[in-house]
Amino acid sequence: MLNFRNTNILFILLFAALAVVQYFNGFDLSWFIALLLLYSAVLFYGSFYIHSNFFLKAHCSGKTNDKIIALTFDDGPAPEFTLQILEILKKNEVNATFFLIGENAEQNPHLVKQIISDGNLVGNHSYVHGTWFDLQSAKKMKAEMQQTHHLVHQIAGRQMNWFRPPYGVTNPHVKKAVKGMGYNLIGWNVRSFDTAIQSPAKLLKRLKDMLKPGVVILLHDTQKTTLEVLPDFLQYVKEQQYKVVPLDKLLDLRAYKKDDR
Repeated sequence: MLNFRNTNILFILLFAALAVVQYFNGFDLSWFIALLLLYSAVLFYGSFYIHSNFFLKAHCSGKTNDKIIALTFDDGPAPEFTLQILEILKKNEVNATFFLIGENAEQNPHLVKQIISDGNLVGNHSYVHGTWFDLQSAKKMKAEMQQTHHLVHQIAGRQMNWFRPPYGVTNPHVKKAVKGMGYNLIGWNVRSFDTAIQSPAKLLKRLKDMLKPGVVILLHDTQKTTLEVLPDFLQYVKEQQYKVVPLDKLLDLRAYKKDDR
């Protein structure tokens, strides 16, 4: 299994073997550079592909052949779109999981309450979702998680059990912070790219093409295109005889700490 520990062991052995070979056959720096570049490429893959489970296990899909899926929304709550998305979900009698940015939750506590009162789940998505979140120390990451955790508990009485890292990036610091919070890491296996795709038709086609049993779909309740596409996609899901289920049911994983529902 390719993971951080095994990769380090493998490349230490490769560097040692290369050093021995070079000692007896002449020194060539280019081989060491090539091995270092390969090591960097593996680390890049492990950091930026959350489903690789390179640093720690991420729950990215349901292990099922049943025609069930789960919807997740990141980066909210957003006053412009979240409430309308909630109305669409309610009209279609489905629930989703919202991974909240702490500062947005703090500015819109009524939306946090509405998300939960409508039967949806919430998870931690850091406090500010900074561009360089993954370059912070584990201590600073954990402080952001704690700030959002306590905030949501104060607003809605929920102690979250899930964390989705900003941009889906993982590394040893993220692992330490997640473990320190006692969280489960939540990923996805369908990335909608709704923050980049501006055409509703293209976004809808992408979602339709990637529909399959057990998928966890990453969307954002901060995008107008997502709001425009959601009703048509939910209709398509029904037509294909799929069912949207809560993420905790799909993953068989508690959304909240044991003293919460």
